[in-house]
Amino acid sequence: MYQINKIHTSTFLALLFHVSGLIGILFSPYKDWFINNTPLNLLVMFALLIWNQPKINRSLIGFSVIAFSTGMITEIIGVNTGLLFGNYTYGSVMGIKVGGVPLLIGLNWFIVVFCCVVIMEQMHQWVKDKYETMGQPAMSVKLEHMSIIIDGAMMATFFDWIMEPVAIKLGFWQWHSGAIPFYNYCCWFFISAALITLSRKIAFPKRNDFAVHLLIIQALFFLTLRIFL
Repeated sequence: MYQINKIHTSTFLALLFHVSGLIGILFSPYKDWFINNTPLNLLVMFALLIWNQPKINRSLIGFSVIAFSTGMITEIIGVNTGLLFGNYTYGSVMGIKVGGVPLLIGLNWFIVVFCCVVIMEQMHQWVKDKYETMGQPAMSVKLEHMSIIIDGAMMATFFDWIMEPVAIKLGFWQWHSGAIPFYNYCCWFFISAALITLSRKIAFPKRNDFAVHLLIIQALFFLTLRIFL
């Protein structure tokens, strides 16, 4: 019962923050205030995500550090060389930067990839249970492994596709060419796939119901802004 209350409370807070942000950005004269508080929103969502994690072990901490570091390193390479993602520059909205990249971008990489890992793991477990109930042969371990990696990377890339035009309008970052390069999405796919592959080799609980709710809420938030902003 306590876990259910945590999920309900966290989902309510996530909805409150994101719906308030939508209203503030789209319909209020305080648009800049809401945009400038994006870092607070991201930190609160991260805290809620960790609060709802059934067990925090060394493996999860290790994965979070690797995901954060991978996000930061690849983005620093991208910003300073254009070899990854393309030619772009971060604005001041996201806060403190290292090598031209806000620290919160590394945190965002962890949140997005972690949510995609959890969703894919839970979806595949649901499919396996259905197969067993129907008396059908189970999916091979190798096929399941590849499916989780590819589907999860596609989900992370699709989330970035939803977010990109909105992030530009809100001043999070800018592309030097003015257009979002297809190469950006290629990098998102392969980097996400590498992190998801790693997550499958690390033993930490991959069931976090709030992670499912959070990614859906964030996707709807950016999709709404993409349509109406």
